[in-house]
Amino acid sequence: MDPDTVLRLAHEQAMQYPSVEIDHPFGPENTVYKVRGKMFMMAFRLRGIPSINLKIDPLDGEVLRDAYAEITPGYHMNKKHWITVAGGGDDGSEGEAADEPDDEDGNGQEPGERFDSDLLHDLVLESYCLVVAKMPRKDRPVDPVTFGGRDAMG
Repeated sequence: MDPDTVLRLAHEQAMQYPSVEIDHPFGPENTVYKVRGKMFMMAFRLRGIPSINLKIDPLDGEVLRDAYAEITPGYHMNKKHWITVAGGGDDGSEGEAADEPDDEDGNGQEPGERFDSDLLHDLVLESYCLVVAKMPRKDRPVDPVTFGGRDAMG
């Protein structure tokens, strides 16, 4: 999935969630998505590549970073709790290794691991729900455990 598609799909999904607002506290080139004033996603360009930061469970983040070239530690964020997602194509690292492939076919992708729209959907939903779960119950726009069919995810 190319980086522009990642940004477009993430934006479309985030805007469907209750109480989501867009802000630009870091300038017009950085779009921050908030739920009740708390950031759960940020869209920006990292060395010219459209990218997003998403909140993540630390254990999930570690597994995802190992499995997908498009997922790296959160750029300018707490590396334990945030990831950066940039679509595949050029590289997928932090925008600097296009001439240094990680594998034989030079796409920076491990064989068999494909970053797709379903995974992106899950990551945006997870980020939103992690932020909502930290809010006092009375302030939550949704139940973070069941929102989006998450009750099976635990």
